[in-house]
Amino acid sequence: MSRTYRAVAGLGAIALSISLAACSGGSGGGDVASVNGQKISRGDFDRKLETGPQAKQVLNQMVQMALIDQYAKDKNVSATDDEITKKENEIKAKYPPGQFDQILKQQGLTEADVRQILRQQVIIDKAVGPNVKVTDADVKSYFEKNHAIYDKPEQVRARHILVADAATANTVLQKLKAGGSWDALAKQYSTDPSSKDKGGELGFFGKGQMVAPFQEAAFKAKVGQIVGPVKSPFGYHIIQVEEKKPAQTATFASTKDQIKAQLTQQQASQQYPVFLQGLRSTAKIEIYDDRFKDAVPPAPAAAASPGTK
Repeated sequence: MSRTYRAVAGLGAIALSISLAACSGGSGGGDVASVNGQKISRGDFDRKLETGPQAKQVLNQMVQMALIDQYAKDKNVSATDDEITKKENEIKAKYPPGQFDQILKQQGLTEADVRQILRQQVIIDKAVGPNVKVTDADVKSYFEKNHAIYDKPEQVRARHILVADAATANTVLQKLKAGGSWDALAKQYSTDPSSKDKGGELGFFGKGQMVAPFQEAAFKAKVGQIVGPVKSPFGYHIIQVEEKKPAQTATFASTKDQIKAQLTQQQASQQYPVFLQGLRSTAKIEIYDDRFKDAVPPAPAAAASPGTK
């Protein structure tokens, strides 16, 4: 599982905690909705939440968040705004512009929620940091065993206009060759919803990422050349290759920092549950509601204390 996927999955899990906690933390009375005049009371709504399968997960997550906050206070560990922003930007950089914000919106998270979540992540990283040891020998060994995955295949950057029939494709081709605007013609003619409003831009891609006829035409074309119509299962393409990147064989020097960061993150991820178990092993956690007695699993007796080496 990638670091980015873990980060977003974690945001989603905590979003559940935040949203349900906010709902049950309301005024405690009144109604939350009305259906054709029939009221849905806040009490009924809260009871439904509390008896649902998510309730125990929410309580467990809230206990964990409280433990991290208490650890930070006791150990005088803080997360600066710059550190939180850096971590947030690292996650955002893994997505196309705007996509990360869309994910947060879908999960019901605000910017303040995200920064609170990442604040705790920074604190955990600082707590487990002393236990993470990645040597140059570790990095070298990993590169020697896995260097092929860091090789970069030949790539092209292209744009296209996709239409349904050959006649329309030829019309578009002639207009482009006469100096027509890619942006305007893509918006007018293209049936590809993901690229028509971007001038047909597809970005860089390697072999195996596009259907065979499109791939063959794109990799054969010279930079700047307009080719087509190219028929594929999707219709007829007019293609222009904008840039080419030759295949590159990875070197240790070019991948050292990337591999070290990757191994460091892997080790840190292995330390996270140990750290959290350590917090629980020394905490007095009391569950007053019998329905949630098993919501917070007890820490193993042998759990390490937080921050031990």
